[in-house]
Amino acid sequence: MMTSPARRKPGTILLIGATGQIGWELQRALASLGPVKAPGRDRLDLADRDQLRRCVRDIVPDLVINAAAYTDVDGAEANEDLAMAVNAEAPGILAEEARRLDIPLVHYSTDYVFGGVPAAASENRPYREDDPTSPINTYGRSKLAGERAIQAVAGPHLIFRTSWIYAARGSNFLRTMQRLARDRDELRVVEDQTGAPTWARMVAEATLQALARCWAPGDADPLSGSGGLYHLSATGQATWHAFAEAILRHALEADDRNVRARRVVPIPSSAFPRPARRPAYSVLDNSAVCEAFDIRLPHWHSQLDLCLQE
Repeated sequence: MMTSPARRKPGTILLIGATGQIGWELQRALASLGPVKAPGRDRLDLADRDQLRRCVRDIVPDLVINAAAYTDVDGAEANEDLAMAVNAEAPGILAEEARRLDIPLVHYSTDYVFGGVPAAASENRPYREDDPTSPINTYGRSKLAGERAIQAVAGPHLIFRTSWIYAARGSNFLRTMQRLARDRDELRVVEDQTGAPTWARMVAEATLQALARCWAPGDADPLSGSGGLYHLSATGQATWHAFAEAILRHALEADDRNVRARRVVPIPSSAFPRPARRPAYSVLDNSAVCEAFDIRLPHWHSQLDLCLQE
C-alpha cells in the first residue's frame, strides 16, 4: 500500500548533482518533501570514493538522490576511466551507503543503454524495462554498469532511465540550436536518430510525484514496494532534425529578429562523424512508471512549448 502524501513524514534529502539540468530542477521541486542538502562540486568529487562515503555519513539523510553523471558522450570515449568512476562506481558506493542507513537511493540512467537495433525497433515499439540492453558507446556502458552496481547492492532504490534531456539553462541541444540559429543561415541536423526529447523539469516533477506517493521515511519498506527500474521520458518521438525544426519554428513564430536561420537541412549521421556512436532508435516505453505512480507524462511537443514560454 502506498503512503498517502498527507500522512508522509518529512525527511532530509541528500541531492548530488544539483548544478546539472535535472539536479537544478530537483532542488526546487523536492523542497515540499523536506529539507534538501545539495553539496556543490567544490565539496564533493564523485570520483573520490572516500569523499562520497563521508558526505553521506556526515549528512545522515533519509533519502539520497543522485542526479550527477559524466554526460559528455563523445568525451567518454577518451576518458573511459573517469566516465566509469562517475557513472558506474559512484552509484554503487551511494547504494552501499544508502543500504547501510536503510534508506532509498534515486538514480538517473539513460536510453543509451540500448543499442538502437534490437527486436524492439524491428517490432516498431519503444523499449521496455526488460528489453535486452546493448550499449554501443562508453557512456552507455558506464551508465548500464551504474544501474547494475545499484541493483547488486539490493537496497531500496528507484532507477529512472531518461532520454535526450534539455532545459532552458545549461549545455544541451535546445541551447545549441538557439545559438546556431542566430549565427547561421541554415541548420544541418541528423535525421536518422530517433528518441524522445525530454524537459528536465518534467523529470523532476515526475520524480516528486513518485516520491510523494511511495516514499515513507523511517518505514521498514521506505518505497512502499514500488522500488525498481523505470523508464521516464516524454511521450512521442522525434529525430534530432524534427526537434531542431520545432525549436526553430518557435523562434520564428516569436518573431525573434536575432534569428538568421530559416530552415533545417536533414543530414545522415555519416555526414557528422562523432567519436561515439549513437543509437539509431532509443525511444522508451513509459507505461510502467505511469501505472506504478499514477503519472501522466506529456508529449515532447507540449514540454518544449512550456520550456520556451519561460
